[in-house]
Amino acid sequence: MATPKQMLEQQQSQMQRVKTSGIGSHGSPPKEDREEDMSRSVLAMFRAKEEEIQRKKMEVRDKVHAQLGRAEEATKRLADIREELEALTDPMRREVALVRKRIDVVNKELKPLGQSCQKKEREYKEALEVFNEKSREKSQLVSKLMELVGESEKLRLRKLEELSKNVDTLK
Repeated sequence: MATPKQMLEQQQSQMQRVKTSGIGSHGSPPKEDREEDMSRSVLAMFRAKEEEIQRKKMEVRDKVHAQLGRAEEATKRLADIREELEALTDPMRREVALVRKRIDVVNKELKPLGQSCQKKEREYKEALEVFNEKSREKSQLVSKLMELVGESEKLRLRKLEELSKNVDTLK
């Protein structure tokens, strides 16, 4: 498409041709009228083209502004979405980090407690073993004592009976 300046130059050259073609004739007024009509029509055509160019230019400008508006709106929406995304992940990271730190602390506390438990468990088993051993020994000793006490009673009863017979024989 030609620029307005180029179109004006074309129209002026057309008018020049029309004028030069009219010089060869006898300079009659009807030709001048025709030349004037032609210049008017060329001028009207130029104005119409210029108006059409301006109208199209305004349409393109409006489209560009609309596109820019949509692009700005989309940019704002994307920025909002990014902010929401960052806000969403940021507290989760902090919470996860806090929980991990707490797990590490608890692990450090558990290790000596586990060792202490194992040590006390061994001590308990050893003490239980000694206790059971002593309980068996006590049971055996109690049985032996019962046996000895029973035997002693029998012996004393026999001795008493003997002594009682001896006393009876002395009478």
